[in-house]
Amino acid sequence: MPPDDSSPGGPSHGYEFRLLGPLEVLHHGVSQPLGNSAVRSALACLLLEPNQVVSMDRLIDALWGEHPPRTARTIIHGYVSRLRKLLTPREGESDPEAPEIVTRSPGYLLRVDSERIDAHRARALINRAGNLEPAERSRALTEALNLWRGPVLADISSDRLHRMVAPNLDELRLMALEERIAADLELGRHRELVVELSELVERYPLRERLTGQLMLAHYRSGQRARAQECYHELREWLSDELGLDPGPDLRTLYERMLRDDESLLLPRRSPTGGSGCAETGVTASPAELPPRVAGFVGRSAELAALDRMLDEEDRDSANLLAAVTGTAGVGKSALAVNWAHRVADRFPDGQFYAALRGFDSERPPLSPGEVLTGFLKTLGIADDVIPVELGERAALYRSLLASRRVLILLDDARDADQVRPLLPNSSGSLVLVTSRRRLDGLVVHNGARTLPLETLSPSAAVELLDTAGVPGRARSEPQAARELAELCGGLPLALRIAAARLAANPGRAVRELVGELTCERDRLSALDIDDADTSVRRAFDISYRSLHPCQARTFRLLGLVPGHTFTSHAVAALCGTDPDTARRRLRALTLAHLVSEPKPDRFAMHDLLRLYAGELRDSAAEGEPDEQPESALRGLTEHYLAAADHARRFLRPPRDELDFSGWEWVVPAISGREQALEWFDAEWANIVAVIDAAARHGWDRVVWQLVRLQFNYLMVRCPWEDWVRIYTRGLESARRLDDPDGKVLMLAGLGVVHSRSGNPEVALKYYAESYYVASALPERAKLAMTQVNMASALFRMGRYADARRHCEEALCTYRAEGDRYGEAGALNNLAQVDQVFGHHSAALDRLRQAERRYREADDLEILAMVLNNCGEVCVELDRMDNARRYYGEALEVARQCGSTMRQAAAYMGLGDVASLRGDTAVARRRWETALSIFEAGGSPRAAEPRARLAEHGPAGGA
Repeated sequence: MPPDDSSPGGPSHGYEFRLLGPLEVLHHGVSQPLGNSAVRSALACLLLEPNQVVSMDRLIDALWGEHPPRTARTIIHGYVSRLRKLLTPREGESDPEAPEIVTRSPGYLLRVDSERIDAHRARALINRAGNLEPAERSRALTEALNLWRGPVLADISSDRLHRMVAPNLDELRLMALEERIAADLELGRHRELVVELSELVERYPLRERLTGQLMLAHYRSGQRARAQECYHELREWLSDELGLDPGPDLRTLYERMLRDDESLLLPRRSPTGGSGCAETGVTASPAELPPRVAGFVGRSAELAALDRMLDEEDRDSANLLAAVTGTAGVGKSALAVNWAHRVADRFPDGQFYAALRGFDSERPPLSPGEVLTGFLKTLGIADDVIPVELGERAALYRSLLASRRVLILLDDARDADQVRPLLPNSSGSLVLVTSRRRLDGLVVHNGARTLPLETLSPSAAVELLDTAGVPGRARSEPQAARELAELCGGLPLALRIAAARLAANPGRAVRELVGELTCERDRLSALDIDDADTSVRRAFDISYRSLHPCQARTFRLLGLVPGHTFTSHAVAALCGTDPDTARRRLRALTLAHLVSEPKPDRFAMHDLLRLYAGELRDSAAEGEPDEQPESALRGLTEHYLAAADHARRFLRPPRDELDFSGWEWVVPAISGREQALEWFDAEWANIVAVIDAAARHGWDRVVWQLVRLQFNYLMVRCPWEDWVRIYTRGLESARRLDDPDGKVLMLAGLGVVHSRSGNPEVALKYYAESYYVASALPERAKLAMTQVNMASALFRMGRYADARRHCEEALCTYRAEGDRYGEAGALNNLAQVDQVFGHHSAALDRLRQAERRYREADDLEILAMVLNNCGEVCVELDRMDNARRYYGEALEVARQCGSTMRQAAAYMGLGDVASLRGDTAVARRRWETALSIFEAGGSPRAAEPRARLAEHGPAGGA
């Protein structure tokens, strides 16, 4: 009996999200207000990819296309802030599975159980239906189809989003409808289907499968003439409207009806309910496909892509050569076998299968001649008639298939040469190949279509754990199941092994297996079972053994990379070679699917492959002097020193003596501020990981220097937690070395982050210690820097006289040293003190001096700060036009340098100016934008716009 829910098959508790119709959010069955269409569009983007990071660029593209507003990112921050409030649990309500929007570079991630989203629930039902008997399949597909309430995202105004989403979901619905009808036809419901199919054929005349199903329903109902009329009507319509003929599938069905092919009649059901062959006396076509893989989940996008490939080739009446490629254990064979079964009825002349053993550890690959011999025997050719020469054997094979429409599945191919002799020349046949290699040669010379297979999504991985083991086991411990899926890296082979281990020990909690896999050193061993051919390590071994020695060494050393991605420049430093050589080796590893290339020249390695590479490296290092893992990691670390030093110089002028420009490592090509920020953004997680790795190896000087090289980037992007963590690590290293330069810079950096995050008392402690250390150094400019920093903290604490004293002393020192940049910092801080004491004209004069010096230095981030300060002073002088101009320029400069915090400060000022002029509506919009930016960055300054908004009441109020 179906659950008594507010929607078919869905939960009635907590939150429920509906995309298949007007966008709707239900909370305990009650529809929630979502705001304007743009907010709804942003929510739809996140719901379409649950538990996946949706980049800011993708959100902007979906909402505005090629012409976004200049403030698009800021606007989206505001939308996300509203959605977070919508999804916050009500007071007194506890929902451990409540959806949550979290910030994840480069965008946002909606953490939610995909079962709460109707589109994903529909996909899951459709996927599960493929493995069911006809009656259950029909019920499951009907349940999925009932989730559609109308046109997808019917109330979303974004044409861009509709074009991106609606066609796929519409196609999913029609595909499910066709599969449900096919199941009903198997169940003998042809008479009931005639009316429904007649309406569908009229509505979707281009979907030839529906026409074929209608013809079959008429044929089985004894209306053979009407069945043939359906074909003629479609042929006439296609000819008149498109100048085309019906496709080969429909033509074949029509011809079989003309021959009164008895196999078209309803198959007899066996006493157990299974389907048996009709006793027609017709010679059976080959049916060599292996059984469907049980528990096959989560590949709806890939199945749809294969369907599209086949449909496109059908329209051209051509053969389809499709290659499913991917790393070991990713589920290539399972996808190929299950899809082949799904489309087998489109190939009435038979289905052939060969396991090519391209990557078999025990047996050599099958030769094309051996495969051809097997296929010819299947076709009824006696041994003594099969030609000896490979060319003649292939020619006979092609001749026998020339007039047939067949499906050929070639599993585990080693290379293109193993496949080419097995390609037929018959029109409308399908050759489906799986391989651990990319098989680019088949693409170039044989027109193959490729489908690279990635690991499973988090939700599909949990579903596989549940279906491959004891049903319901993983769902009973949802958090542990998610962690187990993550530890398996979404790799189907690893997930199936984990599920098998749970099934073998019913009393064992999922959490216990998670604990066993958490230890990286033991994880691969934990993913073994008592089957010599079934282990993750064994699967990787086979791919690794096919590598050239230089490629194999590169693969082993990649296990040292602390981050998740790497470039050819980084790998060149790791391996002690040049970027071109590194790039060639990485390309070879990509072809073997041992690494991936998600973006141009940015590579990644699956976590389990990284552990496997580490095992290989550890064993090789004992016997091969060329391995030298510590030297390789040192080279990688030095690469990041040189590259970060190169990139930081495009953001702000360096204020230290560190210079790695003369090092031998080739740095990335960066020619401007935007490229430098892009490089830091892309490499940030890797840089943090390299700092941690250097600390573990005791390379203290490298640690504090690499930390310092991030300061300019940190000032722009302000990732507070990372800032505190790496600078704390850098300070520990500098103290161990008793390096005064390092201590001054690390203490200063920690003071800055605490000061900017609203903790001036903590900041002052770090600044005071840096002042004490700097006072013993000969460089007076460093002492002046610490005084300017101390003044900033003292000012925030209300100790204005002390702040003025330190600023004046620092200003004298900088002027004596001829340091105009240092002067600017002292002038800015003195201006703030002047402002407190009501000396506004003097403050503005100092700020203008600071502004000129920062322009000379091209330090846009601090220039934006000074311009904001100028705007604030002008407000107090009641010069509103000047204030608005300064805040506007600050906003533009902050955008140029990418500083979101300075942008938020400018929006605050613009809001204040609007408020003072009586334009409360504009003021609220500016403050709301500032609030969304501060909240997105985790800044304590969010309290300022929040207070302004509360003070001025709700929008539209008096």
